[in-house]
Amino acid sequence: MIATEVDLAVRLAVIGAVVGVAAVVAWRRRRAPEAPTQPRGSLPAQLNRGDFDGAAAPWLVVVFTSATCDTCADVARKATVLASSQVVVQEVEFARDRALHDRYRIDAVPTLVIADSRGVVGFGHLGPISATDVWAAMARCRDPQLPNSECAGPTA
Repeated sequence: MIATEVDLAVRLAVIGAVVGVAAVVAWRRRRAPEAPTQPRGSLPAQLNRGDFDGAAAPWLVVVFTSATCDTCADVARKATVLASSQVVVQEVEFARDRALHDRYRIDAVPTLVIADSRGVVGFGHLGPISATDVWAAMARCRDPQLPNSECAGPTA
């Protein structure tokens, strides 16, 4: 009988040690920092003008947005003032125009792009942007001889 009690005590001690080690490992895993994520939010370099309004206009400004994003509404509002007979401005809202977000792999909003008549994106910006920067980007795209032309390709 005494051997059985000692056997039981040893088994309980081993089980207790295993549970203790498992608890420490689980606690350390919870406290370990998350692995770094890879950046997202690439900008399209080319648009199919037929996917958007005003395919015949020389310039297209597209703002990819989401209805749940306050910054998106601000960027879309700033872009809207560029609309003219030469410039079509289109907001592409995620819930309404999900197919276009998927087609151009837009995974972060707001994303603003300026494309020429062939759909080549000359300027792209991800995130908030000032009205002055939107106007300046459009001016540089329309006149690439302006100093510091950013219309050579998209930027993030």
